Formats: sequence, C-alpha cells, structure tokens
Amino acid sequence: MNNREIMRNPQADEPVRKLSIPRVLFAIFMLIALPVSSIFIIRQQIAAQTLKVNQPWFASYVDVTATPIFHFETMGASANRDAILSFIVSSPYNACEPTWGGVYTLSQAANALDLNRRIARLQQQGGSVAISFGGQKNQELAVGCADSTQLLNAYQSVVDQYNINTIDLDLEGNGLTDTNAASRRAIAIAQLQSLRRAAGKQLAVWVTLPVTPQGLDQDGTNAISQLLIHHVDLAGVNIMTMDYGSSLTAGQTLINASENALIQTKHQLGILYQLAGIHLNDASLWRKLGATPMIGQNDTPNEVFTLQDAEELNQFAAARHMGRMSMWSANRDITCGPNYVFTQIVSDACSGVTQNPGDFANRLSVGFDGSIFLSAGFITTADAFAKIAQQPDNPATSPYQIWSPTGAYLEGTKVVWHHNVYQAKWWTQGDVPDNPVLQQWQTPWELIGPVLPGEKPIPQPTLPPGTYPNWSGTAIYNTGERVLFQGVPYQAKWWNTGQSPAAAASNPDSSPWSPLTQAQINAIIAGSK
Repeated sequence: MNNREIMRNPQADEPVRKLSIPRVLFAIFMLIALPVSSIFIIRQQIAAQTLKVNQPWFASYVDVTATPIFHFETMGASANRDAILSFIVSSPYNACEPTWGGVYTLSQAANALDLNRRIARLQQQGGSVAISFGGQKNQELAVGCADSTQLLNAYQSVVDQYNINTIDLDLEGNGLTDTNAASRRAIAIAQLQSLRRAAGKQLAVWVTLPVTPQGLDQDGTNAISQLLIHHVDLAGVNIMTMDYGSSLTAGQTLINASENALIQTKHQLGILYQLAGIHLNDASLWRKLGATPMIGQNDTPNEVFTLQDAEELNQFAAARHMGRMSMWSANRDITCGPNYVFTQIVSDACSGVTQNPGDFANRLSVGFDGSIFLSAGFITTADAFAKIAQQPDNPATSPYQIWSPTGAYLEGTKVVWHHNVYQAKWWTQGDVPDNPVLQQWQTPWELIGPVLPGEKPIPQPTLPPGTYPNWSGTAIYNTGERVLFQGVPYQAKWWNTGQSPAAAASNPDSSPWSPLTQAQINAIIAGSK
C-alpha cells in the first residue's frame, strides 16, 4: 500500500491523470512566454495533473556561499536539474534572523549573489530547489532563537522568499545535540507545515543526519522522535553516508559501511514510527530514506568515495526504491586542476579524484527521475498490518523452533517469532526477538528474514543424553570441563566451585562459565558419529 497521497487530490478512487502531449507543449510555451514570477503557479497546476506516485528524486547540495561561486542555475540545462541550496543559519548578530552561511541576509543575497534571479532561472528551465537549514559550521536557527514566534517567522520567511515547497533540516553539532532546540524546531516546523497545508500549499520536510555503519546514534533518533511527537509529517530521513572515521571496522569499505548504515537506519525509522503510533511496511520505510555521500575525498584522510562506489550505492538504493539520493556537493563534481597539488586536502571546488565534470551526479542519479517539486505533496498514512502478522506462529510451518520466554538460546541458534526468523548473537533467555530497540547492540537477536511459504521444520542437532553431567553446586570443576545447565552445555573458563552458569548471561566476563555455541555443538555431534 502506498503510504502517501498527493495532498491536493486525496480521493483514492479518483482517476489517475497523465499529461497529454498538447498539454505538455502548451505548458512549455507558457513557461517561455510568461515572466519568471508566474513559473511557480504554472508548475503547481502541472503538479496537480501528475501520477499519484512519489517518484524517487536526485538533487545535489550546492554550497551557496562557497568561493568560487557555483552557478547552479546552469544545471537547468543538464539532466540533473534539481538542487538543495545550503545553508540557512542564524545571523551572528541576531539569532532569529535567517542568513546564508552567516554572511548574507536574504535581501543581501538577492543583491550580492543575485540569488533570487538565479533560482528563478533554474525553475524556468524545469529545475526545482529545496533549501537546507543548519549544517556543520554555523548555528541552525532553533539553537539560538528561543522566541517561538520569531523562530516560526524565520523559517516561514525563507519558504516564502524563495517560493519553495521542500526544506531540508541538516542537523549537526549543537543543532543535533541541543534538546531544547530540538523541541523548539519541531514545534515551529509543525506549525509552518500545518499553516501551509491549511492554505492549500505544500511543505515537505526532510531531516538530514550523521550516521555510522551501525545506524543513527541516540541524538539522531531523538531528533526524529521530537519531530514525530510534535506531528511533523516527515517526507523522509536523509543520512550522511560519509566521514565514518573510527566507526569503520577493520577492512570495511565505504560502500559496505554505507549500505549497513542505510539498513540499520531503516530499521530504526520503522521503530520510531511504530512508537509514534504509525505502522509503515518495509517498502514505505525505504521510500522515506535518502543517502548523501561526500563525493571523492572525504574529510577523513583515508576515506575516498570513488566513481565505482557511486555506481554501487546507486544500485543498492534503486533496488530498494529509496526515496532520495543526494551528494555533497555539485560544487565539487569536477576534477581538481593542476595547481591543486594536495588532493588529500578536501577542496570546496573539486573532488580530489580523476573524473569528468558531473560524473558523480550522473552515476548517483540513475533511476532517480522524480522531482523535488512534484514529490512534495504526499502525506504519510499508516500501512495496514498484514493478516498473517496477527496470526500465531505455527510449528508445523516454521523452519525453526518458536521462541519461548523461558527458553535458553545459544549463540547462533535460530528461532521463529511473528513469522520471521531470528538468530541469536549471544546466549540469551527472555529477550523478545522483535523488541523495538533503536540500537542493534541492545538486542541479542538478528533478524534474518521472513518464514517462506511452504517451509517445514528443519531438524535441529541436539546433544545425545548423558554427553555431559548436569552442573552441581558442590562439585569442583577444572578449566575446560563441560556440564549441562538447564539443558544448555557450558565450558569452564577456569577452576571453580559453587558458581552457577546462570551468571554467564548477566555477567559473562566475571563468570567462570561460557555457553557452547551452536557451531561447537555441531562439531561435537559430528565427531561422535
């Protein structure tokens, strides 16, 4: 079930309409003939006639205040027309006044950068823009602006100034960790979105967050939670698949880390919506995910995102029908000139790798053919629970044993719970496999996948009776000796007596006992045959 509908056309049974060739030609003629002030109105009319599908879109970030100036308006003549202009932040002199990079007020940017005209030119050629608030270097508006009315007015002035229907909240530094700012921001954005929708206008809200291969940290999940609690209808969560640093494990590549980060973030997003009382299925959750790599040389010296990485990330995202793909940044999508010697030092104006102009955008955008503008009118609605999810697990059609709260499960043991297969990451007892934890290290279970149609129980190897004696509180055990405790085999790590293996689960480091893994049990069984 599609979890979003076009705001202006919510009737599920309304006939789907496509643009006819005469309408397209007429629209093009009107775009050329009319002044740029009329462009947005015409595009709104066209949007009302498009298919009721949220098409995945690609847009590069553009650093508006970077030197040399990047002429994003020329992107209108390319295949990748959309841009996310960054960053709107607080003025250093007035926290409630929005500025571009803390340097230009909105009126100053109109004059010094000719920004309004350049945006209109891009839109004139069929491109769309979103505006990004925050970033790493300066203060996001909600951090310093404590007056709720002024904060709402600040966000609204930017949306009105540039006549946009999509914003991006890039939360880093204090913008991410300040809990008071998170609450102020969520309230203001919810009010702004509600006001626009009441006036028949659209406002799509994306939140962009740093990530590790293990997913979002607590600050990231808290930021999303605050927005959902205050009833912001999120278009999606865009993660910065870049600058992993020490979170990369030995031998882990950037592309593998990025794929892991997306999988874990999708899982976390599902739980956050569940806690907010909205059930979204996997397809809907993938539609609410975006990825933004830093092309070429990353800020971390040994991390380089290559053209091959771009192709692989695009394939991963497209196969899952993710809602958005971006990159940092259009300014950098070109090889460095001969005068730029040390390419390991990040440049704002080139990627640091050998490429042709636009190579990264061309690779990352494959299959992301939608538009920022046309994707903004969708409203999140809960997906229906599948009937099978409400039925009890059937041992006769489950490949593994049904999880039991009293059962003790060794590392590697597989169980079935709510029609899905889970595998124990370590010894566990009483931990519900689908407990909605936000961090994977909080659960001993790893989701493998659903029970497939037609599956039958798979015989599981067990130790023959009498293989090891039952543990006794009065016996003395030497290093390496094995016992059975509640049917689970344990091995002594050192000499001990009177110390129950039960403590191995709650405090494995200090316990003299460690449970055998399923692999060890299989080896024992194989050796006894």
